[in-house]
Amino acid sequence: MKLLTENDHQGKVMNPDTHGWRHWRLEVDAQGLAWATLDKAGESTNSLSSAVMEELARLLDELDRQPPKGLVFRSGKAAGFIAGADIQEFTQLDTPAKGIELVARGWQLFNRLAAVRYPTLALVRGHCLGGGLELALACRYLLAVDEPSTRMGLPEVMLGIVPGWGGMLRLPERIGPQAALDMMLTGKTIDAKKAKRLGLADDSVPPRVMDAAAAMLVLSGQARRRPPFVQRLLNGPLRSVVASGATKQVARRARREHYPAPYAIIDIWARHHGNALAAPQLIDGIVRSATARNLVRVFFLQERLKSFGKARGFTARRVHVVGAGVMGGDIAAWCALRGLTVTLQDQGIERIAPALQRAYSSWGQRIRDARELRRVMDRLIPDPEGHGAAQADVVIEAIFENLEAKHVLLAGLEARMQPDAVLASNTSSLRIEDLASALVRPERLVGIHFFNPVAKMPLVEVVAGAGTDAETVQRATAFVRQIDRLPLPVKSAPGFLVNAVLGPYMLEAMRAVDEGITPATVDEAMLAFGMPMGPIELVDMVGLDVAMAAGRSLAGSGAEPPRCLLERFNAGHLGRKSGRGFYDYAGGKPAKPPAGAVPAGLAGRLVRPLLERTQELVAEGVVADADLADAGVIFGTGFAPFTGGPLNYLRDQHA
Repeated sequence: MKLLTENDHQGKVMNPDTHGWRHWRLEVDAQGLAWATLDKAGESTNSLSSAVMEELARLLDELDRQPPKGLVFRSGKAAGFIAGADIQEFTQLDTPAKGIELVARGWQLFNRLAAVRYPTLALVRGHCLGGGLELALACRYLLAVDEPSTRMGLPEVMLGIVPGWGGMLRLPERIGPQAALDMMLTGKTIDAKKAKRLGLADDSVPPRVMDAAAAMLVLSGQARRRPPFVQRLLNGPLRSVVASGATKQVARRARREHYPAPYAIIDIWARHHGNALAAPQLIDGIVRSATARNLVRVFFLQERLKSFGKARGFTARRVHVVGAGVMGGDIAAWCALRGLTVTLQDQGIERIAPALQRAYSSWGQRIRDARELRRVMDRLIPDPEGHGAAQADVVIEAIFENLEAKHVLLAGLEARMQPDAVLASNTSSLRIEDLASALVRPERLVGIHFFNPVAKMPLVEVVAGAGTDAETVQRATAFVRQIDRLPLPVKSAPGFLVNAVLGPYMLEAMRAVDEGITPATVDEAMLAFGMPMGPIELVDMVGLDVAMAAGRSLAGSGAEPPRCLLERFNAGHLGRKSGRGFYDYAGGKPAKPPAGAVPAGLAGRLVRPLLERTQELVAEGVVADADLADAGVIFGTGFAPFTGGPLNYLRDQHA
C-alpha cells in the first residue's frame, strides 16, 4: 500500500451537509474511507453532550446505509480529542431514572460502534479522557499522536463516578486488569508512548504523518494485539484475586464512606464484567451521592481558578528566582520543567548546587528520556551574581522571612529589572504593602505564594497589596497558569487565605496534644474526617521552626506557643527535615504508634477554627467569595474534597 501524505487527503469527497448536524462533519475520501470529525459548536473543547451523542447515533445510521471501507474519528479542535462527557449534565441527574438513562446512552451507543462491520479507528491527538477514551476503546484501532499534549485516561473517579460507557469492560481487555484498574482507580493519565507500550494504542506517530498513518492502519486488516496469556487469566478466572488486591490498595488511600466510586469500579468489573447497567442500585447510589455532587462542584471550582489565567496577553519566557532554598530551588525547578529558562540566584554556587541536585534527582525519576532530562536541566541556570534579573519577564524573591533583608533585595532587583517585568515575592506571612515600601514603584510588587512541595501542590496565591497595579496582578495570574498551577487571587493580609486558616487548625491540634491526647490520635481523628494528612503530621512536614515563626507572625509576638511545640523546637526537633518532630522519621516516613480510640467530637473541635477563620476571611474580603475560599482551602490544604470545601461543608451541616 502506498504511504499517503497529508496532501493526498486534501481533496476529500464530502457528503453534502444535508444532515442538520452542528457538531460532527462526515467526509468520505477517494479510497472510500470515512472521516468523522468532532468539532463541538460554540466550545473550545470537545465533550460528549447528549446532543453530540445523538448526532453520533445519526452518523452511524448514515454509515449503516452506505458502509465505508473504514471509519476514522478525529477532532476538529486544537485543544485535543475529547475531554469526556459534558460535566454540566451531571448536575441535572436528580432522579434514579436520569442516572441510568445517562449510563445507558453511552453504553448502548458505544456497543453499537464496537459491532459495526467496517474497521474503525480513533486518531487521538491531545487529551482523550473519560467518555472520549471510551469512544476510542470502542474502535478497533487507536492511533496516538506522539506529542506532549496527548494524554489518555479514565478520570471519572475524580468526580466521584465510574466509567460507565464501556471503559470498565474494554480497558481491562486491552491492557490487562492490573494496569486498567490502576488507571481507573487513580484517575491518572498516560502519554502516547506509554499507551503504545501498554497496548492501549496500536501505534504512536508524529503529527506530520498522523492522517496517512491512520488511513494505512484502518485499512490494513491487521488483528489487534491481544494481552499476554497471564493478563487474560487475570481478566477471567482470576479476577477475584485481582479485585481483592485492588480493594486493599484503595482502602489504604480512600475510605469507602467518603469515596465510594473506586470500590464500585472494582465491584462492577469483578462481578458484572464492566457493565454498570447490571448494577442499577449501585450506579444510582454513586451518581446521586453527596460525594459525586461535591466532587463535580470541585471540578467547576478548579475550572474557575483556571479561568483567571486565560486571555491575559502575557507569556513569560525567562524567570529569575532569588533564593535557592527548598522553596526557591523547587520553584525554579518547576518553572524549568514547564519550559521556561530559569536563572537561580543565591550567595555562591555552593548554595545553589543542592537545589540543582534536588531537581536532577526529582526529574530523573519523572523523565525517562535522558535527552529530555538534559534539556530541562539546561534551562535551570545557576546565577550567583544575579545577571538573569535584567533579562527576566518574571522575578521571584524567595529568601527567608525577614522584612529588612527583603527590602534590600527587592530594591536592588527593581533597579536592574526590565520596566514591564513582574516583580514578585513568595512571602508566606509578610504584608505586600510592607515589602513594597522599599520600592520606587511600589505598585509593581505582587505576591506569588507557592506551597510546599511545589511539584505537588496545585494552588498558588496571587497576592495584591492595597496599591498593587491591576495589570501586574493579571500578569502574575497568567504566569501561574502558564506553569500549570491554579491561581487564587487574594488580598494582602497576615497568612493570606491558606496559611491563615491552617494556623488556627494546627494550633487547636497541638492544644489537644497539650491536654494529653496523643499526636497519633489527633491525626486519626482528622484522617477519619477525610483529610489527606493529620494536622500533627502536617506540622512536622511544614517544620516546627516555620510553625513557630508563622505563629508569632499571625498571632503576635506575645502569643504563647503550645507547650508540645515549644519543647520540641527547643530540643532541635524540627520535624521531617531534622528526622524528628512529633514523630520520628525513618526513611522519610513517620513512625506512628497505634492511635487508639478517638474521643467523641474531637474532629469537630479540631476543624471548627478552620471553618470559622474561612468565614471571617470571606467577610473581610481577603478572598472574593465563598466559592473561591472553598477552592483555595481544598487545593491549598487538601481539605477533604468530598465535602466540597469548608463553607460548603458548613452549609450542608446546617441544611
